[in-house]
Amino acid sequence: MQNKSKKYEEITEVIREKRASKKKPINFQVQLNDEQKEAKQIILDHDVTVLSGKGGSGKTLLATQVALDLLFREVVKKIYITRPTVSDEEVGFLPGNLKEKLDPWLQPIYENFYMLYNKEKVDDLLAKDIIEIVPIAFMRGRTLPEAVIIVDEAQNCTDKQMEMIQSRIGVNGKMIICGDLAQVDLKSNMTGFKFLFELAKIIPNYGSYILKKNHRHGIVDSILSEYENKREDK
Repeated sequence: MQNKSKKYEEITEVIREKRASKKKPINFQVQLNDEQKEAKQIILDHDVTVLSGKGGSGKTLLATQVALDLLFREVVKKIYITRPTVSDEEVGFLPGNLKEKLDPWLQPIYENFYMLYNKEKVDDLLAKDIIEIVPIAFMRGRTLPEAVIIVDEAQNCTDKQMEMIQSRIGVNGKMIICGDLAQVDLKSNMTGFKFLFELAKIIPNYGSYILKKNHRHGIVDSILSEYENKREDK
């Protein structure tokens, strides 16, 4: 039974690769630099990838580019996006429906999608739930096959939340976990993001990459370095 299952997975993977290879290159509006291309290959080569880097290093942009690329090539059928609000804070008290409640926290994701590709096309994918917004609290109990799952701002997920989120990945799925340990809004010993790098060392098909290049104003590197020095002095 196990051999049949393994053979089925191998055949499925061959079909997916052939299907993807027939597709023409996607004309993204923003091109990846060499560092991001290297990181993208790590993501493509692993089922789960931890993507880290300072503010402005392009973590979310890269994750959304990979997700759209795999979706348009029909390697996956859906994109799921989840992001903590502020630590463990619930969003139920906010006005509006679920999407409207989460929109303030998801604007960086939308902006990256729009930066990469046609806004009308992205909005259509959102309207059809091909790109689906899933609050972390609503991830429990779900299985998400044939999909890219983007976990953004993962440094603000607790260890318990990260364990639950990672167990949602389904067959032929891929997960990209983005975070920055310098921007933890939880108590430092509560974040579940740091442990992910230990998992990457011991679990096959679990990768990690640290982006270093700054894509914002040149002064950002200097500002972040001084704040890092200040934290180390405490």
